[in-house]
Amino acid sequence: MRLYQLHAKQQLPISRDEAWQFLSNPKNLKTITPPHMGFHILSGGDKPMFAGQIIQYMVKPFPFLSTKWVTEITHVVQGEYFVDEQRFGPYALWHHKHFIYETSNGVEMEDIIDYKLPFGFLGTLMYPILVKSQLKKIFEYRKTKLESLFGAIAEKNTILELKSI
Repeated sequence: MRLYQLHAKQQLPISRDEAWQFLSNPKNLKTITPPHMGFHILSGGDKPMFAGQIIQYMVKPFPFLSTKWVTEITHVVQGEYFVDEQRFGPYALWHHKHFIYETSNGVEMEDIIDYKLPFGFLGTLMYPILVKSQLKKIFEYRKTKLESLFGAIAEKNTILELKSI
């Protein structure tokens, strides 16, 4: 079973506090998730983020698949980073680190997601066909949505890489 990684960076012209307030609020996940994914929180998103928090969602990762996704917030350093890990859902492994760094013109947000697909060889075959393109579309949507909410920085220092590791 292969391990994959998504690495994304985006700069926004906002303060670190403003970025943290938005990104650490589970309710804002719906805002930055493409509407066709039918994302909604079932439970656990009604409190400020804390280590040990369990959040349950319904999501439609593909048109033919609706699934429950349960994540745990495993690490939180206020204003700097948090980590969510899948406890139940569509991946064999999902470990997502969210970082926020101050820059001279705002913040840089960095996401590093390590993930594995289920179904062994079949999952590996489906990666380039379905999963890689879907994750790319989700993060491109997120980038566009965040820029529409907070503005864009003239220099394009955006990174979106998906690879096998």
